[in-house]
Amino acid sequence: MPGTSIAGRPVMITGAASGIGRALAQRLSRLGSPVAIADIDESGLKETASSLRGTVLTRVLDVRDADDVHRFAGEVRNWLPAPLAAVFNNAGVAVTSSVLDAVPEDDQWLWDINFHGVVNGTRAFLPILVAQDAGAIVNTSSVYGLAGVPYQSAYCAAKFAVRGFTDALRQELRGTGVRAVTVHPGGITTNIARNARIRKDPEGLGRTREQMAAQFEAITMTTPAKAAAIIYRGLERGRARILVGPDAYLFDALARIAPTHYYDLIARVMSTVRARRKETV
Repeated sequence: MPGTSIAGRPVMITGAASGIGRALAQRLSRLGSPVAIADIDESGLKETASSLRGTVLTRVLDVRDADDVHRFAGEVRNWLPAPLAAVFNNAGVAVTSSVLDAVPEDDQWLWDINFHGVVNGTRAFLPILVAQDAGAIVNTSSVYGLAGVPYQSAYCAAKFAVRGFTDALRQELRGTGVRAVTVHPGGITTNIARNARIRKDPEGLGRTREQMAAQFEAITMTTPAKAAAIIYRGLERGRARILVGPDAYLFDALARIAPTHYYDLIARVMSTVRARRKETV
């Protein structure tokens, strides 16, 4: 079904201090939307706010704290200059580890942010949208919520959970004016790899954090600004699931075609992309 335009209407975005969250805030602000932005990174949040136009509400927020997320939802409700158009539960972190060497504390840290942070944001803001009978809950999953990849077991588990949670919510909202949308970004050029928790090189190659981050960035195909444009366009078109980047379409297709052998094909494609990027440097 066609979407209701969010341009010029209020939105809330978590994880807005950098990456996709910042790019979404910038795009929607340029389109005239009042923007409420939140992140645990206060300095990054201030940088985002300074780049925006018009009405802005900023809040330092740890999405793991359900009570504080609900308090923030109340602040947003009181701040709203018009009905809330969309809630972007976008905050996320990464852990790189083999299952054998995984540290439970790292997995719990990721799970609390990437999954429970989405749940907290959904539960806090959904009553506002339901009372309006309009708007969209937009939850960021990942291509790793479409297919499992090595050394990302905790991340995949959380992103698959976001997908399942949002899919279930979508069915509960049938017949209402509220939408539930999943976003599946592929490789986006953000700081997520550089900020990931890594205890040691999971492949045993002795790589530093910087080297592993550089290898990830070498195969990213989409900038945050481009990702924001794709997400915005998908919402405007009423999409329930938004794939971001050519690699997202690759993951989605191969996981359907070869559900138990897709990674062999994906690894070959990524190796080719990395080699071609080196040739152009």
